[in-house]
Amino acid sequence: MENDVAVEAVNQLSMWSMVWSSDLITKAVMIGLIAASVWSWAIIFEKFNTLRQVKRLSKNFEERFWSGGSLDKLYDSIGNPQDPMSAMFVAAMKEWRRTNIMKSKTDRGLRGVSLQQRIEKSMMVSMDKEIDELDNNLGFLASTGSVAPLIGLFGTVWGIIDCFNAIAVTQSNSLTSIAPGIAEALFTTAFGLIAAIPAYVAYNIITSDIDRYAKKLENFLAEFSSILSREIDDTAIRAEMAGE
Repeated sequence: MENDVAVEAVNQLSMWSMVWSSDLITKAVMIGLIAASVWSWAIIFEKFNTLRQVKRLSKNFEERFWSGGSLDKLYDSIGNPQDPMSAMFVAAMKEWRRTNIMKSKTDRGLRGVSLQQRIEKSMMVSMDKEIDELDNNLGFLASTGSVAPLIGLFGTVWGIIDCFNAIAVTQSNSLTSIAPGIAEALFTTAFGLIAAIPAYVAYNIITSDIDRYAKKLENFLAEFSSILSREIDDTAIRAEMAGE
């Protein structure tokens, strides 16, 4: 048992010894890939946590929105919106309150149409802004997933070339002399895959999750726009009846 432990320790020391004995370019490639992997995992954890929180807050908002209460009271209770759906609702209600469709009787219908368009536009702008926030830093995951294997391959090719140059200088082609150099070169490929695979998988999962959430926001936009459209029509009818 003690001999096995000793052998394992020697092997680990030998592995790291080969890594740190590599040339400057190979070291730079490996350190860069390790840094990319660490940053990718930081983005992955942050995005998963953000999406989980956003979906929870949106669910709570939807329950309040569809509870049948007053939209004005809901708007006054929100304050600073913490999720994209609430932000869209706040943007729409700000535009709703900013415009007084009762101001004139002669152009009431035109005002209703114009208000409807402005509300939809404000909600779309808010939705695009919120989705852009969720998409932030995903480009790094995409780049890491596609570029890291190539960088690792570059390090491997460079290490193999360096190994062959060493063989030419020493005039020795024994396995014991070339094995460390080949192993050093292959480590960069391994680091490239370690950085690329989690980034690639997480990017696909996160983008799919964001796309589903964006579709949910689009549905909310259409539903809320319909509610406001009916409210505009009802307000215009009441105004006409009051003017008769």
